[in-house]
Amino acid sequence: MKKRHAKASDKTAGKEKEPGASALCAWDGETLILNILGKPSAKQDAIGKAKGNQLKVSVTATPVAGKATDHMVRFLAKEFGVSPDDITVVFGRFNVNKQLRIKSPKKLPPVIAAACPK
Repeated sequence: MKKRHAKASDKTAGKEKEPGASALCAWDGETLILNILGKPSAKQDAIGKAKGNQLKVSVTATPVAGKATDHMVRFLAKEFGVSPDDITVVFGRFNVNKQLRIKSPKKLPPVIAAACPK
């Protein structure tokens, strides 16, 4: 019996694209995948600089029961020109390390446009 060798297309079939180890973002069709380092209880809501393979995002909400993440999603929705329903928290709802999927962003903050051109 011959062994079947997996083709490259077999290995990627059905898998979502994820940012590489050194990338803070990647595109999966029209969806932007973004790695976030959250900073709750900040003085103001802000998108910061890239820190390693994550984008630093500060929010004023306190980290209680996922409220800071919910606040971050609403803040980022405005920044990307989408509805909060267009942003999915893949992981990290109760953690500072997060991955978000942003469906069809209408605008890109400069740090994202530079790091992850479409």
